[in-house]
Amino acid sequence: MGKKEKEAKEKPLEKMTATELREMAKGIDGITGTYGMNKAELISAIKDAKGIIDNGVKKSAAGTVRQIKEKIRELRKKRQAYIEAEDNKMADIFRHRISRLKKKTRRV
Repeated sequence: MGKKEKEAKEKPLEKMTATELREMAKGIDGITGTYGMNKAELISAIKDAKGIIDNGVKKSAAGTVRQIKEKIRELRKKRQAYIEAEDNKMADIFRHRISRLKKKTRRV
């Protein structure tokens, strides 16, 4: 049993499952509502409780889903303008850009 406990302590928080993080958070005073949190919220709550400073090294270059969706809305407006101007080539280019951004939201 000692070996398994040692391995669990060495495992980084980002590699742990949400269930493992909930179990860890239950043992820490000051963290409540663990079952209502997702994995990212659990990681940040545990880091805050333990005093671990997050450098934010693994930030997504694409940005947040909210930012990407805002960009999609802007591109849709531009695409609609090209459709009304009957410029099918540019409308098609914007359609591809929108499609690419939608795929990014699914990955993020």
